[in-house]
Amino acid sequence: MRHKESGWRLGRNTAHRRSLLRNLVTSLIVEERIETTLPKAKALRPQVEKMITLGKRGDLWARRQAAAYLMTREAVTKLFDTVAPRFGDRNGGYLRIVRTGWQRGDGTDKAFVELLGSEKLQEEKRQKRAEVRAKRAAEAKKALEEAEAQAQTEGGAPPSEPAEGEETKQ
Repeated sequence: MRHKESGWRLGRNTAHRRSLLRNLVTSLIVEERIETTLPKAKALRPQVEKMITLGKRGDLWARRQAAAYLMTREAVTKLFDTVAPRFGDRNGGYLRIVRTGWQRGDGTDKAFVELLGSEKLQEEKRQKRAEVRAKRAAEAKKALEEAEAQAQTEGGAPPSEPAEGEETKQ
């Protein structure tokens, strides 16, 4: 039994565990939503809360402490400029952990970890992806039509697929 033993070991040695958590915290601050295993998500929560508290303090020493922990300068900037002001009147509870199902390989519980208030950002990302997908589909359709027109002008009908039962000669 692990009485009075705080924290999660996650099956890693100390340096690997610290590096894993630093990378997860950095990714969460930059992306505002990540998918990971449930034990990692639970181990991640106190670290993210400490970083957001540093961001709410906002002084130079807090920025230096956050920069020493986070992996990228982009994450530090985003933490202090956009994420921390969002939680200015809130005393903790900055994360939401949502269980999503099981991992195929070993059956581990999976979870989304997201910062509260990131729903607008997620919706914007979905819209951008949909626009990009529609644009690519339109470009592919246009390229296909141009290829068919080119094939017709070069002398023949566009290549058609063989009917059922017919085999192609190779």
